[in-house]
Amino acid sequence: MESINQNLRKMKKLRFISGMFFVALALTFTACEKNPVTTGQDESVLPQTFKVDIPDAISREASTKKSATVDTLKGKLVYQHLGTFINIGEEAADIVQEIIESLKQYHINQAMSFSFEGDDGRTKDLVVVENSEYDGHTWEFELTISDADGEHAEGIALQVFWNRDPVEGIALLMPYNCDRNKFEHFGEAKFRIDYNSAGDRNYDAWMMVQAADLPDVNPLVDPYAMKTLKMFVGKEGNYVDVYGNSDHPNARFFTMKVGFNWAFVASGQADEDIAAAEVGLPPSNLDEPSREVLLGYYSVHDVLMRQIKQLWPGLDEMMIGAYLKNTESPAFFDHHGFVAGGALPGDEWTPLVNRINVLSPYNPKEIHNLEIHFKVGTEQ
Repeated sequence: MESINQNLRKMKKLRFISGMFFVALALTFTACEKNPVTTGQDESVLPQTFKVDIPDAISREASTKKSATVDTLKGKLVYQHLGTFINIGEEAADIVQEIIESLKQYHINQAMSFSFEGDDGRTKDLVVVENSEYDGHTWEFELTISDADGEHAEGIALQVFWNRDPVEGIALLMPYNCDRNKFEHFGEAKFRIDYNSAGDRNYDAWMMVQAADLPDVNPLVDPYAMKTLKMFVGKEGNYVDVYGNSDHPNARFFTMKVGFNWAFVASGQADEDIAAAEVGLPPSNLDEPSREVLLGYYSVHDVLMRQIKQLWPGLDEMMIGAYLKNTESPAFFDHHGFVAGGALPGDEWTPLVNRINVLSPYNPKEIHNLEIHFKVGTEQ
């Protein structure tokens, strides 16, 4: 498989990269299912579900309706990337779910351990233990898959900590240790998925997706490459709320200012496949938790407006306003993608606007400095 950097030079869209990455990882574990160890019992203690589905309206690359006379590229740019970044987080949860499904052939119903050969030709160890402590909690089970001779985080590829009733837990993933050939250039990249179906936080179920130490990308190839991500997804009936931040240390727009967070809140209806969202573009290192600042002062429209006025102080404001038409907040989506910014397209979006008004992103500086740690040895 070509290096990720080579693929990046050939691909213009992050969704294609993430898609190749997660599909390949799923195939890694599927192909590794050799000589499964069985216990003579079919019952498995592995969780049936470990994710919350996000409506397509806000978890894919969005298109935009362009004016016949005025280029509105920046509106498309910002909201297109929002869908892509949310999609990357959802795919991380998808791959954990797929790995868990692939492991069910081993009939894991108690503490056990065995080894198998990975696609990279290296020995992988699988260990299941009971009553494991991690992140301040004691979990019924812990499953760890590791590269037998690994040096990165002691070679850990996947760790899952979970309780069965209700299903809740934490999954930690490091692609490099899953397959060191396919994911050579992912280095220290790690993902964490927290899942809870206990009905707390006023949601029927929720998950939190985090990504850290994603590989560096040449800013000339992709200035919007993501370095870290933290995203909460909560499902209440037919509604799915999403909020969080992704950090892009090389992102820039009109001026030479570099380094932005995509701070976002969104809500969608699964059956109607419609959504509403607000996006802010605060600096990556901004130490500020306030919704009014992150989505108000640093709203997409206001950030781009200030940069345009700084760069071209004499430019006609009506022209600027027309150019930034699609950056007004909130942004609205349907099954085709981006619909409009600012003006409500229809009454069906009103409940979604009400929901996002009480959501808030995270502190950008905390996301910029985000770290993910495995449980190593006796570490709790």
